[in-house]
Parts: sequence; structure tokens; C-alpha cells
Amino acid sequence: MRGLYWDGHWQLREDLPKPEVWAGEALLRVRLAGICGTDLEIARGYVDFQGIPGHEFVGEVVAAPDSDWLGRRVVGEINCVCGRCGPCQRRERSHCRNRTALGIRGRDGAFAEYCLLPLENLHPVPETMADTTAVFVEPLAAALAIVQDNHIRPADRVMVVGDGRLGQLVARVLRLTGCDLTVIGHHQGHLDLLARLGIATSLEKDASPAECATLVVECTGHAAGFATARRMVRPRGTIVLKSTFSDTSEIDTTDLVVNEITLRGSRCGPFRPALRLLATGLVSVADLVEAVYPLSAGLAAIDHAQRPGVRKVLLAINPPEYHADKPILAQTRLLDDSLQRDTPHG
Repeated sequence: MRGLYWDGHWQLREDLPKPEVWAGEALLRVRLAGICGTDLEIARGYVDFQGIPGHEFVGEVVAAPDSDWLGRRVVGEINCVCGRCGPCQRRERSHCRNRTALGIRGRDGAFAEYCLLPLENLHPVPETMADTTAVFVEPLAAALAIVQDNHIRPADRVMVVGDGRLGQLVARVLRLTGCDLTVIGHHQGHLDLLARLGIATSLEKDASPAECATLVVECTGHAAGFATARRMVRPRGTIVLKSTFSDTSEIDTTDLVVNEITLRGSRCGPFRPALRLLATGLVSVADLVEAVYPLSAGLAAIDHAQRPGVRKVLLAINPPEYHADKPILAQTRLLDDSLQRDTPHG
């Protein structure tokens, strides 16, 4: 099996073992995978992981305990849980004490031709949804966790710090609440994408803390992002932390106490609403794809994704063109013809 492998350095390997199907799990042929900031932080020591990274994907089921799933296009929730521990019994499955996480913790991920997930983790993709849209379900679900866990009213002033891959999705979700929203970032081109959607933006160097926000979402992917978020939140306001990175942060806890600031971590979110928002067009993602690489150019894709200011870089692992002998679901849009070449486009 071909795939990208991390064991202290990135490798494109041809000799990876094809996963053996476990009880209750489905074998998935990965069609398209997205390179996430978490994947890049793994290579910087964010977690002690060795194996195949990758957790944003769309694939098709090729083996499953329920034959009704065979051949279906799916996306999958990344946390695989025991169902027995305290958090699982409290329906806090993403905090299962015995969990594995696709491509992050104890389980090989989606940067390979095949991966495994429990059948209960899978969600069917609408037939009319392009792979290049469906691959955004996992990070969009993470953005939706913010509105699921925080009461955001139309009158609230809200700021997003960070205009990158996740910040773009967070802003597009928060826009739907009708709140007074501003996105602060470093990349004028990224901010312009949001401005076209009617979202107020500001370069960080021009942002004024005078108009402090009720809620600030930090998704810069850097330790320095917290200081910016703190400057922008009003007393008794809330900072939602979305960034995961290998660096450590210094936080003035006395300042948080005196100003009664609430800190809230936010990780995974609901897949079904994410699929619905993408299917109805309430959240658009087409302008967030910067480049699509075939798996054979996977190392170049990783290098590209690490450049500052890059939007989403995708890996075409088993696009439908490579399986002409297999039926394609009716009305499924194919990836760009350029995926048939071994050169990236962007």
C-alpha cells in the first residue's frame, strides 16, 4: 500500500501493509485527503505519533460488517472510542479515556490508499457533493463546535484571530449567527476572501482593542495568538482556543482572574450539521483550495502546506479517475482533470 509515513521525518512509502479489517470497523479507500495544521504540528512534536497521519478525508467503503455501506462515499469522525468509560457513558465520546484518533493518536490515518474506522463513525456524503467539498467536513465540524458550545447572539461583538485554514471556516460559520463579526489576520489575500462574503476584516497591525469583543476565537496556530486574543476580549468576555501546536504558551493568570476572562478549549464538532451546511451552500469552501497533489507528489504537498499563508492543500490518493473499472455514484462530480497528471496545480 502507498502512503505518507511519519517516523521523525516524512516518507512516501510503497510497502505499507494494507489494514486488516477489525470487528465493527469498515475498510475505506481514501479518495481525497486534506493536509491540516495538526498534521504539520505532529512533525514538530505536538504529539508522540509514528505512522500514517491524516484525518480530513473523503473515501468509499470497500469492506464493512454491514453490506449496505459497500461502495458508499463517506466522511468519518476521527475519535474511536471504547463506549464503556465514564466520558463515553456521559456522551462525551471525544474525551474517551481509551480513544484512538485517526492519524493522531494510536491509529493510522488517511494519507494512504486505505484506512480503517468504526462503522458508527461514518457519515454518507450526498451524491451531488464534490469530493473537494466533502473533504472539508471534519474541519467545518470543528468550527461548528464553537456555536454548539457558546451562546452567540446577533448583538454580540465577536472576533476571530487568525485568517488561515481554520480561521476561514470559523468565520464562515460565525457569520451565520448574525453577530457583529470581525476577523483579524496577517494575510490580506485571505482577509479579502472573507470581505467578499461581507465579513469585516482587519490586519492585526491595524486592529484596535478599543472595540473589545464579547467572544474571541483564537485560531492562529501559534502561541503568540493568545496575546492578540487577550487584547481583543473585554472584561468578563470569553476566549475560545482552537489552536493546537508544539510550542508552549505563557499566560498571565492574574490578569484573567482580575478581568474575569473565561477560557474555553474547543476541538471536534458535529458532522451532520457540517454536511448540511456544505450541501445547502450556506458555507462555501471552493475558494479555500490552493492546490491538489497526487499521492505520488505527497512530499511536495507537505512542503507546500508548510509555507506561510497557504490555504488548503489536498492529496488526491484514489480519485475516481484511477478506478475506471468501478462504478461512480450517480451525479458525483469528479475531481479536476488535472489530477490525472503528476504535477500539482494551484
